[in-house]
Formats: sequence, C-alpha cells, structure tokens
Amino acid sequence: MSKRMEIEDVSDDEGAAGSNRPAGDARGDIPSESAQEQAIDENQMINEEYKIWKKNAPYLYDVVITHALDWPTLTCQWFPDREVVSNKSFTNHRLLLGTHTSNQASDFVQIASLQLPRRDGLPGEENIGKDQYDEEKGELVAPAGARTSPFSITQRINHDGEVNCARYMPQNPDIIATKTTTGDVWIFDRTKHPNKPDKEGVFKPDIVLNGQTQEGFGLAWSPLKKGHIISSSTDTTVCHWDVQQFTTLGSPLGPINTFQGHDSSVNHVSWNPYQENIFASVADDGLLVIWDLRAGNRPAHRYQAHGSAKGSRPEILSVAYSPSNEYLLLTGGGDQSIALHDMRSTAIETAASNTTVRLADKLHTFHAHTDEVMHVVWSPHVPSVFASGSADRRVNIWDISQIGQEQTPDDAEDGPPELLFVHGGHMARIADLGWAPNLEDKWTLVSAGEDNVVMIWSPTWRIWASEEARPKAGELERAARKGGAYASDEEEEEEDGDEEMSGEGEGEEGPGETDTETGRSAAGGAPSDVEGSMRSSVAPSEAASMRSAPKSTRDAMDED
Repeated sequence: MSKRMEIEDVSDDEGAAGSNRPAGDARGDIPSESAQEQAIDENQMINEEYKIWKKNAPYLYDVVITHALDWPTLTCQWFPDREVVSNKSFTNHRLLLGTHTSNQASDFVQIASLQLPRRDGLPGEENIGKDQYDEEKGELVAPAGARTSPFSITQRINHDGEVNCARYMPQNPDIIATKTTTGDVWIFDRTKHPNKPDKEGVFKPDIVLNGQTQEGFGLAWSPLKKGHIISSSTDTTVCHWDVQQFTTLGSPLGPINTFQGHDSSVNHVSWNPYQENIFASVADDGLLVIWDLRAGNRPAHRYQAHGSAKGSRPEILSVAYSPSNEYLLLTGGGDQSIALHDMRSTAIETAASNTTVRLADKLHTFHAHTDEVMHVVWSPHVPSVFASGSADRRVNIWDISQIGQEQTPDDAEDGPPELLFVHGGHMARIADLGWAPNLEDKWTLVSAGEDNVVMIWSPTWRIWASEEARPKAGELERAARKGGAYASDEEEEEEDGDEEMSGEGEGEEGPGETDTETGRSAAGGAPSDVEGSMRSSVAPSEAASMRSAPKSTRDAMDED
C-alpha cells in the first residue's frame, strides 16, 4: 500500500473504469454518439466534483477512511462490538458486507475489521494539517512511517449469487441473514464457517427460509422478538419467519405468514422498535403499509406517503421507524424527497377501520437530493438526526429540530436549515449506509457506493459539537404535535417545569487538534477557493457542508 492517507483517489482521472463494476447495467445495443458524449460529460463532472471534495475533505471531516473493494457491496452494517486496545490510538470495529459480482466471480458474505482513531487524545496520534496537502497530486499525503490500512477483510463466507442485503440478528450478532437473488433468505452462523472460504466454493447456509419467488432488498430482524425476521420481495409480498422454529437440517423453513398488501415490488421494511407486532413496508406502488402481526395478513393501514391526491403516486424506496419515538417514521421516495410522518395523525387514525388508501398527513417534507432517495436511517444516539442516501451520490445528514429556523439569504441558497451536512465522497449512487452503534462514535457513519468504495467518515467537530444537547423523546412528540418545530426553551419550561434538555457533555476537541486518519484541520484554513469552488461545482451544494460550520470556522477557512 502506498503511504498516502486513506483519503485517496479510488480511480484515475478518467473515472473508475478500472474497477470491477456490476454488469447489470450493460446493454446489448451500442450507445449512440450523443449518448456516449453525454456519458463522457457526466464522468468529467463527477471527477471534477470528486477532486473538489478530496481537496476540502480535511476541513469538513474529523475522520475519513476510504477503501476500494474488489467488487461492489450492496450492503453494509456496523457490528455492535467496539474493542479498546491498551496504549493504542485507535479502537477496533467490525463491518458486515457482501459482494455483487454479476456472476463474474464468486460471491461472499464478508466481515471487515476496522480501526478508528480514538477521540481522547492519546499519545501517538499524528497531526495531519494543510501542510500535507499535495497541490500537484490534488490529495492528502500521510507522513512517512504511517501505519498500514485500517481496513481489512477478515472473514469470507461462500454465497450463491450476489448479496442483496445482509443483516445480523441484534440479539446474537453471530447469526447473519442475507437476501438473495432467488427470493430465499439464507441464515449463517458465522462461528461455524472458516475465515477463508472453501476453495471449491461449497455453499452451506445453516438455514434456508423460503416463501418468496423473486429477489428483494428489504430485510429486517425484530429488535424485540429474538429470531423473528421479515423480508420484502419484487413478487409484491412480505414474509415473516421465526428461525427458532427451525428443526430439520437440510429442509427449508417456511414463513409464519405472507403479507400481500402491495401490487408491485416491495422495496423496504422496518419494525417498530417499541411495538413488537408492528412493522411497515413500502413499494413501487407508492404506498406505505402498516402491518400488525395480530391481525393476520390484512393491512392495518394503507396510504399514499408521497405525491398529491390528484397527482401520480411516486414509488417509495425506503422506510425507517424512529428508535427514539414509536410514532415517528421516515419514507424516502422516487420523487427525490423524504417525508416525516406521525403515526397518530388524523389521516392515519381515520383509516384504521378499513384498508382504504389515504393521503398521508406529513409533518414535513425534506428536499435537497437531486435523485431518488434509496435509504433513510435514524441516528441511534441523537433523536432528531437522521441520514439519507441517494442515487445522486450524496449522503445527507438532517436535523429535524432545525426545521423552520431562520436563515440568511446565502445560507438559504445552500439548502434548508434542517440540512446539517452533505457527504460527497462517492462517485456512484449510494448502495447502503449506517450509523456507528457505539456512543463514543455517535457521529461516525459507513456508506457504500456502487463505485466499489466503502467510506467511514465523521463530520468535523465544528458541526456536531453544536448538536450535542438534543431533545428528549418527549420533546420529539411535542415537536410532532406542533407540526415539526421544536418549542423554545421558555415554552419547554412552561410545559415541563424542571425538565431539562439532554446532552452528553463530552469533551470537545478544539481547533488545531487532529486525528490519525483524518483530516481534521489544524487552525488555519482551507485553500482559498474552498467555498467558491464548492458553490459553483457541487450540487446541491457541497457548500451545505460549509454552511453547517460556524461562521468563525468559515472565516478561518477563507484566511488562506
């Protein structure tokens, strides 16, 4: 490995053509000359945006670790463990990944080992500042003697075909479920499989869950009922299994129930983390369906979550219940928007007595992405914060407590006040993303792109330090009742007496401190064209990241 920092170019100036890409987008017809020219122009634009992002990464992030995989992964998830190594400046973590080779090579379930820099300022941390930015190469260069890559694949398990989605059981992370191209769900106990796969490619899932006839991408273990799992499919169904019912080796396990409430491909599913019998599904038919296991396979509610009453129903691609409030739910759509719903709203309550499709009574609609929203994921630590991943190659971080806040005209140009940060390091659509589950790394995320790249990143402390004192779950409920805006401190005192806002109170790192893989900026500044170049070349404004930093930070960045 070269002695460059992990913020490295994963492609040459001509794009990522040298990497292994899925063959699924290949077409038999030869593209027209105009189509070829358009593709070339788009690749040039993507490369220019990436260069700008890479140049400014030290000033926008505390941590950025980039790893180019041999093949793309369509799935990524943090394991819950976090190992603190004595006298080391990093902590050990694990990630769950897959492969997507389009039958050009063997596929695997993969487990990766990751080293993240610690935030407690231990001796041995290296300071990476603007003096290590190579103007000629247009990238950051780590000092001589820097350690090897903090990312490595430690276990591969043979998998028959691409891994569309992989998730571990929350009650036992060694049990891994995968969604396949055949429609089956396969269960693996990773402790029963060697770290290196069988050379002959022998495929041995520990349990096969059948019941669906076509592939899908939605997969979710119940956070409350051990062994219960649901899966969505393009065959329009959602299936529910209890793997604890498995008894006979070699025989597949059928579903407890098959739910049919959609008339097109079901894209995603999400359990309610407070009610063990409730889950949601979304589909290409534009419907958000709420299910209750106690009611059999009949939908509890069916309603249109995006679009208008008289207009078309945009497809819905993602759904997520809030881990902090049982009534709040997000949906991401093909209309490039994200909708926030309160499940106690009038529109939902009036639909409880039947299965009539109702137009959802949204609390708020989030706009900033320029392509369909593939994923929405709530922060497990900060109740008002969530992240979204899109086909526009961006991961956005949002804060619903900022809805309705006043903005200057310049700030308004960069995005709405609730848009906290824009991650623009990927050169292809976002395949999956997730938050670090550990409180110590609460602002760290993993994102996987269809460009073969997995990125582990955390926005600069200048952004998240101001977000540490967050509302409690009760305050989220009040925000929902008030239409998405939080009450002022005075209003909260009037309503709740001595109730206080929650905050972690962690020590903040000041300007000039840096982490090993990062590019946390030293005091000083970014290249002089930072804000101007980002405003002109990155949409919808990588400058939204710049806007999110305090004015003093932006002024310092302009001093150069």
